[in-house]
Amino acid sequence: MNIDDHEIRYRLLKLLGEDPNLTQRQMAEKMGISLGKFNYCLKELVKKGFVKINRFTSSDNKAAYMYILTPQGVEQKSKITVNFLKRKMAEYDQLKREIRELTQEVSREP
Repeated sequence: MNIDDHEIRYRLLKLLGEDPNLTQRQMAEKMGISLGKFNYCLKELVKKGFVKINRFTSSDNKAAYMYILTPQGVEQKSKITVNFLKRKMAEYDQLKREIRELTQEVSREP
């Protein structure tokens, strides 16, 4: 699966908003990207202040983390979602044009 950085950021923020208790490995698998790429993207979002990482110190599993969208992250997620939707709608419109053209082309052939 080859997805661009904008789509990765959109999907990562969406996933974190839906289930902040997943492990990085689980999130990477759900997104269809490598754990390394996921980790890199997550670190970038943390640097930008969009995601906060809380570690459970009282947990039996000392490696347990929760990934929380910050208010900036929620705002960014909204902006990215709007941009993602616009891009997908443009792709959809382009595909409809191509299908229409191909349909016309096929109907003209003997």
